[in-house]
Parts: sequence; structure tokens; C-alpha cells
Amino acid sequence: MTIKSKLLGTLAALSVISGVQVSHAAEELTVAYFLEWPMPFQYAKVKGTYEKELGVPIKWVSFDTGTAMSAAMASGDVQIAVSQGVPPFVVAASAGQDLLVVDVAVSYSENDNCVVAEALEIDKTNANELEGKKVGVPIGTAAHFGFLEQMKHFNVDITSMELVDMAPADGAAAFAQGNLDMVCGWGGALRRMKEHGNVLLTGAEKEELGILVFDGISVPSDFASKEGELLTKFLKVTADANSMWRAGDNRADMLEVIAKDAGMELADTESTIDTFPTLEETLSAKWMDGNVQNFMLGVADVFQGAGSIPEALDTYTAAVDASYLAAAGSQ
Repeated sequence: MTIKSKLLGTLAALSVISGVQVSHAAEELTVAYFLEWPMPFQYAKVKGTYEKELGVPIKWVSFDTGTAMSAAMASGDVQIAVSQGVPPFVVAASAGQDLLVVDVAVSYSENDNCVVAEALEIDKTNANELEGKKVGVPIGTAAHFGFLEQMKHFNVDITSMELVDMAPADGAAAFAQGNLDMVCGWGGALRRMKEHGNVLLTGAEKEELGILVFDGISVPSDFASKEGELLTKFLKVTADANSMWRAGDNRADMLEVIAKDAGMELADTESTIDTFPTLEETLSAKWMDGNVQNFMLGVADVFQGAGSIPEALDTYTAAVDASYLAAAGSQ
């Protein structure tokens, strides 16, 4: 494998910057998010609801990967990451970065996957033929974790494969040009990937195997402790936007605003937008009252077994804090 040393280098860098103290005096908030990743919070973002309720200016910065979000939070450039994948969070936490998952942003088993080039004519019946192939994977992300789990399921020897660390948008472009045999990603990039190939497993099939895919809202713990009231208000606005989406009464207007903000066509947005657990569901054992912590440990064990992180933590319980979301629910 050609990516192990690169990931270990990233981990080393994270371990150095993880000691940086985030300085935030509530004068401005910088929030990380993904383009081509439509979510209800974007309606509140565009309408200025966050600024109105929080009382501070907000700078919204788009990122290509969750690993880049971790680095930005470690350096103090970002205070909140909306929809950071669990795997990049686990990579950073395992390296010693002091982050917290404070909410479940979205569940998206259908919207994160790997695609095999159509010319290879490889599907789940002959997946072992992927050995020796070239794969574009955003290392340390949910897509990377899903790739590892699928290859494990199909007994594919990943040490025989050439893995190239690529952001989904770049992977989709290289895949379209015929430069990759397989590529992994999410959102709009995944939709473009599917134009040139096929998935091995559907979202439902992955869930049956225990391959969950969800993102959290993550923050540096220092920011949470200093600005808990601000964070609680942020989560309240986000939860309200999710509730508005689920209610459906204003969905057409929301969809148009979200599509424009995500940089997507209306039809693509409608087919891509996923599932947003209720606040009550998120606080339950299904999510933050046990399952999220257990899932993090499972992700870490897989990454450690694959040699992608030096060592997993004994537990990730301290990396999940539902108190701010619970406070939002009481408002």
C-alpha cells in the first residue's frame, strides 16, 4: 500500500497541533461545511438565522474532506464542523486531538460508497477481481472506512491494491478519465462516479453488514467549554432547520435555497439529501447515548488493523458530549 506513510504523516502533524488552544471571544464564529452536501442547516445559513439567534457574525468555509476540517479546528481556524465524518474524527482523536462530537448531523448509507469502473464488469459476485487494481480513496474519511469494510467482506487483499489519496471531486474526475479502476466518495462527486460505473453494495446491503455511515457536528473541546451557550444556540438552530425539513410544509422553498447554497441542481439535491435524526432520536441509545461511542471504537479498530492509525484509544466515550444538544432541546 502506498498511502500508509502519508496518513501517518498526517497523524503526526495532528498530534503536534492538537495542543493548540482555540481562542474564541465570541466576536466571530467560523464554521466548516461541505459543498455538494445538501442539508437543512443551509436554509438557516442563507436566511441569516444563525447570526440572528447567536448574535455573532459567522464565516462559513467549505472543505473537501473531514481530515482537513480536523486540521483547521486544531489550528484554531474553525470552531464548528458541520457534518464531519466519523472516520476522520476518529483519526484525529486517536492522534490526541481534543475534539468532541456534539450532535449527529446526518445518516447517509446510500450517499457514501465506492464505484467500480463499468469496463471491468466487476460486481459483488466477482469482487475478488479487484485485487491489484488502482483505487482513489479520500484517506481517513467515512468513504475510506466503507472501502475497508467492503473489501474485508469480499475477502479482497487490499495490500495488493494501489490506493491513491484523493478528495471525492478529484477522484470523480480521474475516474471519468479512466485513470482509476475504483473510486470512493460521497455527495455530488459520488453521483458523477456512478455515471461511469457501479457500486458493489447498496446502502441497505451495507447497513445489514453493520457498515453505518453518518456524520457528526464536531468542535474543539476548548471551544465547547468556553462557549457552551453559543454552541447550544447553534445546535438549536440546526435542530429547528431539520424539524422544518421533516415537517415538509416548506420543503419546496427550502430545497431551492439549499440547492443553490450547495452548488447543485434542484433535481440532484432532491435525490441526494438524506436522513436527519430528530433531537430526541439523537439523544437516545441508538445514537449518542451509546451507539456513536461504540461505532467510533469499531472504526478505530478497523483502521488500526489496516495499519492506517498507529493505535486506537481504549474508549471514545470522552469524545462524545450530548449535554449541549440536550440543553438545546430544553430551549
